[in-house]
Amino acid sequence: MSEHNFTNRLKDETSPYLLQHAHNPVDWFAWSDEAFAKSKAEDKPILLSIGYSSCHWCHVMEHESFENEEIAGLMNKNFINIKVDKEERPDVDQIYMNFIQLTSGHGGHPMTVFLTPDGVPFFGGTYFPPVSRYNMPSFPEILESVAAAYRERREEIETSVVGILGELRRVGLAEKSNLSLSSDQLDSAFRSIAKSYDRVNGGFGSAPKFPAPMTLRFCLKYWARTGDAQALDIVTNSCRKMAMGGIYDQLGGGFHRYTVDAIWLTPHFEKMLYDNAQLAQIYLDAFQATNEQFFKQIAVETLRYIEREMTDAQGGFYSATDADSEDVEGKFFIWTPREIKEILGAENGRFFCFHYDVSESGNFEGENILNVRQTIEESAKQLGVSLETLSEALENGKKLLYQARLKRVPPFRDEKVLTAWNGLMLKAFAAAGAILENHDFIHTARKNADFLLTSLLDENGYLLRSWKDGQAKIRAFVEDYANLADGLIELYQATGELRWLTAAKDLADKMLEEFWDKEEGGFFFTGENHEKLIVRSKDYFDNATPSGNSVAADVLLKLAVLTGSENYHAHATALFRLMNSFMRRYPQAFGRALAAFDFYLNPPKEIVIIGDDNNERAALLRAVNSRYIPNKVVVISEPNQTEAAAAIPLLRERRMIDGRATVYVCENFACQQPVTTINELNEQLWG
Repeated sequence: MSEHNFTNRLKDETSPYLLQHAHNPVDWFAWSDEAFAKSKAEDKPILLSIGYSSCHWCHVMEHESFENEEIAGLMNKNFINIKVDKEERPDVDQIYMNFIQLTSGHGGHPMTVFLTPDGVPFFGGTYFPPVSRYNMPSFPEILESVAAAYRERREEIETSVVGILGELRRVGLAEKSNLSLSSDQLDSAFRSIAKSYDRVNGGFGSAPKFPAPMTLRFCLKYWARTGDAQALDIVTNSCRKMAMGGIYDQLGGGFHRYTVDAIWLTPHFEKMLYDNAQLAQIYLDAFQATNEQFFKQIAVETLRYIEREMTDAQGGFYSATDADSEDVEGKFFIWTPREIKEILGAENGRFFCFHYDVSESGNFEGENILNVRQTIEESAKQLGVSLETLSEALENGKKLLYQARLKRVPPFRDEKVLTAWNGLMLKAFAAAGAILENHDFIHTARKNADFLLTSLLDENGYLLRSWKDGQAKIRAFVEDYANLADGLIELYQATGELRWLTAAKDLADKMLEEFWDKEEGGFFFTGENHEKLIVRSKDYFDNATPSGNSVAADVLLKLAVLTGSENYHAHATALFRLMNSFMRRYPQAFGRALAAFDFYLNPPKEIVIIGDDNNERAALLRAVNSRYIPNKVVVISEPNQTEAAAAIPLLRERRMIDGRATVYVCENFACQQPVTTINELNEQLWG
């Protein structure tokens, strides 16, 4: 006999989020033709519920309402109920989130939307409580009133959905701008971003505070171009304060999603793959720009966390871990002084508690989130111990507490593999492998790339969105193509292995074929061969993850340099003309696009390293990666590689000088004299 009282259709899904609802008394459907056909046949509206596995309030609404038999009865009687994992179906989520934002002025998850049988929304919101509170109507009241309106005021609803559909079609429309594409725009964008910079705590704005890695990367590029000291301070202060705060997992590495305060102390405890991918990259960039070892340490710890806890045996990266464990938010991550001293001993425990801000009164609901308020040198001085003694105590303490933490009930881990997010992390590992000369990171990147190109491509060469337990599904979106191509280009530049560049080019060509709007320009979110929804939208804004259009612009620009194809450059130009007005008005929402725009306006350094001695090549590559060069492409090759030279014009007629590994530094296909020594190379790169 089943241990569950109820089982619904979601039991056959692979999404961990959908499976969490498989034993609700709600008669759930996944997003499917079957659900819409039933809605039409029974003349019932659709209740669409969208969330994701690491969403705290999604779990709350499930426990309060979807597990409640009385509320489920109302849902089943009056509606066809569809549950969607927004990470698997960002296309569906985007359309109905636009509706919620248009009608309420805000959005979020869980999202609850009521649709006609044709899929057009007519009412919705986010979280609804099971009983009326906080000036919010109860979910049962909402269900009853919407059902009554659908029965009794059908004409009114049918009239309203015509206008709603028109509004949804207008969202995100971009018109080509006649304004010039110039560096003045980068200057004005930086000035606007700098106004919201928190000089004391780092980051931007006040509570809640998100890391904003794309905006930080734009600021670092701006510093490299202009020498503006404030731009560098924004990056280094923000990175330092985040890594010292509770948003960073001081024991296990990796970043939580955001903090509810302005000082980076109290996080919302879930960890997302996309955040950690982008943050690892900005810490690598900050390390290159400053040679500050602390930034390198944080990047390495973050990537080691991903390797250790978020990587499938086949090479895919998992999506997220939850904020809760044992139904308590943050329980896995917090400590009392007594726990620490029992594990570390009295003296080392005292040292650890002092440095990591652990007190009897606590900083989070009577317990403690580990965070650092001062440098280790300052702690050693105040404790009256040597730096060496304290460093050793803290390092050993972190290891012992991490091992002790492993015995706790961990947060739920969402083990689905998403192509776009994997592309972001692939790029981080490839970049770290090159910058840090870390062969383990290169191996991880190669294994991930092989996995994605094997397990997430269908028999017709179309990329797929999601994989779990050996099953890949859902045609990929433009962000999947763009991010995977971007990661593959980074892996090519780290290894010189042509297959990665070839795969990136194939993906870019398929992206142009499937997603490019041949009439108005820009990339649609869904491809020509994708399921047809009520709106075929475009996404230009960089949110928690970069928009497909922003990443695609960057990919096309790099491929234009590497392959010599003017077609790629022309499409990138068209994208910037479409995004130009948006970027001018909302620079904070276009961090990734602005970084790509910087690449567009400032010709990249084209660096070609030819050599048959691995050690000589590695030494020259080390010199290239030793400092921050924001806009560059790197080509590594052995001499006389005819296949590579055919694919990459930069390699043609490139030879070693005097039998030694040789570097050609070029811009716009015009090259300086080839050099063979690091001193000569440094002179050409930095003067």
